[in-house]
Amino acid sequence: MNWDTPGTFWDAPGQTWDQSTTPPNQPPTKAKKMKRQAYYPSRTADQVIWLENFRNKLPGYQGALGLSAGQVSAGVADARWLVYVCGSWLPGERAHAPACTDACTQAMTGTGTTPQVLPVFTAPALPAGVVPVNPGALNRIFALVQVIKDSSGYTEAIGTDLGTEGAAVTPPDLSQVQPVISAKVNGNNVDLTWGWGGNGAFLDQCEIQVDRGSGWVPLAFDTTPNYTDTTPHPATLTKWKYRAIYRVGDQQVGLWSAEVSVSVG
Repeated sequence: MNWDTPGTFWDAPGQTWDQSTTPPNQPPTKAKKMKRQAYYPSRTADQVIWLENFRNKLPGYQGALGLSAGQVSAGVADARWLVYVCGSWLPGERAHAPACTDACTQAMTGTGTTPQVLPVFTAPALPAGVVPVNPGALNRIFALVQVIKDSSGYTEAIGTDLGTEGAAVTPPDLSQVQPVISAKVNGNNVDLTWGWGGNGAFLDQCEIQVDRGSGWVPLAFDTTPNYTDTTPHPATLTKWKYRAIYRVGDQQVGLWSAEVSVSVG
């Protein structure tokens, strides 16, 4: 269509400037989820260990694998950045989240005679030698591993040392995993028990929530089974309820556990 096409009115009802692009009401295309390689661990804590080993061992194989200095330095920088983000920054941010929830509750229903000061998350300082890199660091590492495996100098021994050898494992149906939890008053604490249900290799965390009478709020993002709730008990008898759900990365997966409750106070 030309600008001067006879009979064309650009302000005609229903005419839009981008009529030739995506039709209205069509859902946006989802970005493809990164395929996790067989050699790369599923749990975040194990990923940090893998990345540390990879970046420490990679320079020693530069000559044997025919890698350039730029390939090695870029791979090391990507790995070190991911170690910081996944091993320091993300746990710090998650630990800060309950304080934000408490501040919100205090803002709505708390008491006091001075203005409230909101908690501020201070990111952990970058370790020496670690610098931010462009997004997609793990994809670039996977691409570099493929270059390494295609090298004529690559051997199974090198792969084992770098951590790039691994057997494919079929993951369980994570849409059906469900934590089993229990709660028991222990003095001034509440002891919560939970486990991975045999799926620990594919899960990162167990998110535990509590309802102390005003709705569900996050209590902990736990990476090791069992948790102790040390929140002071109220003066009057009160029922606290708990529930849990597994997480992979920043996403909840599977089903909520059955709710459990205890009487405290």
